[in-house]
Amino acid sequence: MVEPSLIRAAREGDREALITLLREIETHVYRTAYYLVGNEQDAMDAAQEALIRIYTKIGSYEEKAQFKTWVQRIVTNICIDKFRRSKPTVSIEEHEMVFEGKESVEGEVMAAYAAKDIREAIDRLPEHHRAVVVLRYLQDFSYNEIADSLDLPLNTVKSYLFRARQQLQVLLRDYQKGGVRG
Repeated sequence: MVEPSLIRAAREGDREALITLLREIETHVYRTAYYLVGNEQDAMDAAQEALIRIYTKIGSYEEKAQFKTWVQRIVTNICIDKFRRSKPTVSIEEHEMVFEGKESVEGEVMAAYAAKDIREAIDRLPEHHRAVVVLRYLQDFSYNEIADSLDLPLNTVKSYLFRARQQLQVLLRDYQKGGVRG
């Protein structure tokens, strides 16, 4: 949680406060971008673009919405723009797994496969469904915060989440049966 006094100082032109603020939110911005675009390089580009936009637009932030909602809207819009400009890609890079003991190796491997299947299933969702899933389940936003971030009516958010969960169930069932991937 970012201190309101830091946000206020940044809005009022304190350059050091703004730099501190950007450093505090950069991990959150990158993580959101990564979940939305699905690969490291595009996420880094989107996060950098978002941080620059926050840097240049901080003076226009109004405290009508929470700061994290305002930041989320910027990141999400940049990622959606990137998604529209190019087809999404699934990263083939494997994440390191640390095995702590022999008895947990099988569980770790199964968890890694499940996480990969979930990531691929989320990547296959339409962009508007992917955005609400990422914000709700990966960034822990409330329905109202999602509606504010994406500038959508609350009922539309609920509908998108409902449909996205249905689509994910079908996709994950297909993956379990050895269905189509990528």
